[in-house]
Amino acid sequence: MNDLAYMKIALELAVKGAGYTSPNPMVGAVVVKEGKIIGKGWHEKVGGPHAEVNAINSADTSLEGADIYVTLEPCNHTGRTPPCTKMILEAGIKRVVVAMDDPNPDVAGGGNTFLRENGLEVISGICEAEAIKLNEAFIKYITEKKPFLTAKCACTLDGRIATRTGDAKWVTGEASRRYVHQMRHEMDAIMVGIGTVMADDPMLTARLEGIDIRHPVRVILDSKLSVPINAKVLGNDAKTIVVTGPDAFGERKAEIEDKGVNVLEVPLKNNRIDLGQLMKKLGEQGIMSILLEGGSSVMASALKADIVDKAMFFYAPKILGGDDGIPVCSGPGPKLMRDSLRLINISSRRFDDDILIEGYIDRG
Repeated sequence: MNDLAYMKIALELAVKGAGYTSPNPMVGAVVVKEGKIIGKGWHEKVGGPHAEVNAINSADTSLEGADIYVTLEPCNHTGRTPPCTKMILEAGIKRVVVAMDDPNPDVAGGGNTFLRENGLEVISGICEAEAIKLNEAFIKYITEKKPFLTAKCACTLDGRIATRTGDAKWVTGEASRRYVHQMRHEMDAIMVGIGTVMADDPMLTARLEGIDIRHPVRVILDSKLSVPINAKVLGNDAKTIVVTGPDAFGERKAEIEDKGVNVLEVPLKNNRIDLGQLMKKLGEQGIMSILLEGGSSVMASALKADIVDKAMFFYAPKILGGDDGIPVCSGPGPKLMRDSLRLINISSRRFDDDILIEGYIDRG
């Protein structure tokens, strides 16, 4: 096996931390000696040992002269845990292969530099693109202090998310819906508008069998603070943030907060929640990633506010065949096709008969 093959194993290990490491990145590590893997590990949960530590501790033989493959530059500072660079040095490892440098501007390059200054060979950039995609939310959060937002929708081939009566059960099939619950588990928060809460009374939790579920924080856009006090999103085990305008109604606010809900006041822009300001506030609360599952109005507002980083559209092989269903986005769009938003780095995936189109907003 070569460097590329070992790094791919490290990336597969890193994915196991999805949903458990935020606001830390997902990281995997593999220790190799004389052509054999002698240690594996990944960052299993926030506050726990880093991937390098777990990989080194899993080895049952001497690491003297070994190589270590890590999907992110080893840390050289003390945070919740001691520096990984010193443990690598003390273990006798002589060669470090890194997928990507640490994007944190406060520490970038420090780990690699420390290891090189202490005589280790350090190679960086192996499977870099895969490592960047794995931690795309962490990269934005650590560099901009704002959450990475993924806009998700399920629609028919003619672009409708529900019929004219609002019926949307179900647009897509079971396999697609199961994958969306996996996405919810992996995201810090899920965001919808009050219209979705009023129409569907959803729980907005992650429902998966066989794993230790981590429910996302539920963010409800509600400028008039009209959420029903018995709405499911105000109960259950998941945390909820109701976002409203400034000077929220006193008694109404207190009533909602008595349910254990955080009422977050954000400035309005054109009588709507200022989504740009909201992203800053949610970033300040440590929310690193958001799954937008809002209705057509919220979807359009998010796109216009330029807060969407990635789009994930699930298309079902269904056609409503009319112009009175509920569209993916509502409200006026651009006059010219050249002014439409363009996606780049496109990929597709099939879930039974449904097709997922995934891409990133092209910001030039």
